[in-house]
Amino acid sequence: MKIEDALKLRKSVRAFLNKDVEPEKIKAILSAARHAPSGANMQPWQVAVVDGETKVGLQKEIEECFRNGKRGHADFQYYPKTWTPPYKQRRVNCGRQMYNALGIQRHDKQKRLDQWAKNYRAFDAPVMLLFFMDGTMQTGSFLDCGMFLQSIMLTALDYGLSTCPQASLSDYPEIIKRTLGYPQDSTLVCGLALGYEDSGAVINNYRTPREDIEVFTRFFS
Repeated sequence: MKIEDALKLRKSVRAFLNKDVEPEKIKAILSAARHAPSGANMQPWQVAVVDGETKVGLQKEIEECFRNGKRGHADFQYYPKTWTPPYKQRRVNCGRQMYNALGIQRHDKQKRLDQWAKNYRAFDAPVMLLFFMDGTMQTGSFLDCGMFLQSIMLTALDYGLSTCPQASLSDYPEIIKRTLGYPQDSTLVCGLALGYEDSGAVINNYRTPREDIEVFTRFFS
């Protein structure tokens, strides 16, 4: 697959088949992605591959906290505290597309809550990847992890697998670190759902738009 094609084909999948992912595929994907660049070749990423009973127990505890109104506290601020144009409208449009595809009305708070809760189950994908860094790492290492994540997502396509990167899976770092045995002073960057796409699911059949290059690019000669 051409890299350009992979970039255009990749999408965030939020419904997966009840089909296990072969461990050798996961290892092959990570083996390819480890060649991603990083500042001073620090390779700051640490990956937890979570499935089976461990995933079920972990996601159950997190979802119970969420449904009981116990908000988690991520290790860092992902989104801006104050939303401004054009980012605010892009965010609104993104959410509107998803809920419209699902037929969930704005006033239906229970269905919206149920849909959000699926985040904490990695959308019922068979595999949840969680990404950590040592607590000593700084802002530049987040860029490194981003390149590593993109490498995983693109390589997954070659193996017939789909993904969804999830900031929401970093909402409850204390629970995740305690369950998996990572130091509490480490940084939980994000999670990634991994599995075989349910292509018949409505939620997987819409695409968010991208801006034309003229919107974000200036050329200087």
